[in-house]
Amino acid sequence: MSDEPVALVGISNAIVDVLCHVEPAFIKDLDAPPGSMTLIDRDQAIALYDKMGPSVESAGGSVANTVACFASLGGSAGYIGRVADDQLGRIFDHDMTSIGVETRLPPETRDAPTARCHVLITPDGERTMQTYLGACVEIASTDITSNTCGDARIVLLEGYVWDTPEGPQAMQQAVSIAKQANHQVALSLSDSFCVERHHAAFHALASGDADIIIGNEAEMTALFGVQDFAAASAAAQANGGLFVMTRSEKGSVLVRGDEVVNQAADRIEKVVDSTGAGDAYVAGFLYAYCRGDSLQAAARLGTQCAALAIQQVGARPKPADLASLG
Repeated sequence: MSDEPVALVGISNAIVDVLCHVEPAFIKDLDAPPGSMTLIDRDQAIALYDKMGPSVESAGGSVANTVACFASLGGSAGYIGRVADDQLGRIFDHDMTSIGVETRLPPETRDAPTARCHVLITPDGERTMQTYLGACVEIASTDITSNTCGDARIVLLEGYVWDTPEGPQAMQQAVSIAKQANHQVALSLSDSFCVERHHAAFHALASGDADIIIGNEAEMTALFGVQDFAAASAAAQANGGLFVMTRSEKGSVLVRGDEVVNQAADRIEKVVDSTGAGDAYVAGFLYAYCRGDSLQAAARLGTQCAALAIQQVGARPKPADLASLG
């Protein structure tokens, strides 16, 4: 690990994405809400993979995608997430290090295989995720130290980590380390179902130690316990923190107290795959934010990164395309 500080360290469930195009009937047969993320066990993962058609496998996971895109834009980044020393684990590690991300936990041989997320993409570009956590659940508070995350200007936490046995304790340790170093904490809400599962913890962070709270419209309304975006936006303004709220084709809204930034979405002729659009947006936003750009400029770069993501299959735009933006 380098002695030089990095701009961003992400902590998340390290997952290999298995992407497959399916028809809406496939999602209906799973009895899964379209656009949702559902946790499944090892046997369910095997059965689902057998039913899927041709797929593409690549390193994924929400915050891991953000960190990868951040590095491709030209930012210095580190990553903390647990993978096994198996084929998928080595794919994950290679995909991250090849674009310049410091992976702070090496692959290890343990009982559980590397996690995988079956990303089921319907013709409208919506993605429904069925996730087997595998080795992800082995992330522990002992993995979160001043050496692994104490050198980052921003520590980005993924909401899904709260679903793991030691996740809440590990995330609280990361918050404490960041605050002791006078660094910022960013919380990615992950999805509305995750917010509902861990509402008390997320609301406490958003009202206290988290400097930046990131989520889409559904996640923000769930966080504040309101029915519509206008009410969520008003609650965010009253909170006083920095809220980054994405709204798909409606663009995004950034709120920091009385400062409100509205950013229109880019016009796209065809959405190929919405997987990772929010992750790419966050990467662009954080990259611009770290270099001192205005919130409007940060929202604009985030929008450009998201536009690249939705015009391809897979969660991560090509590094060359991102580098041209950064």
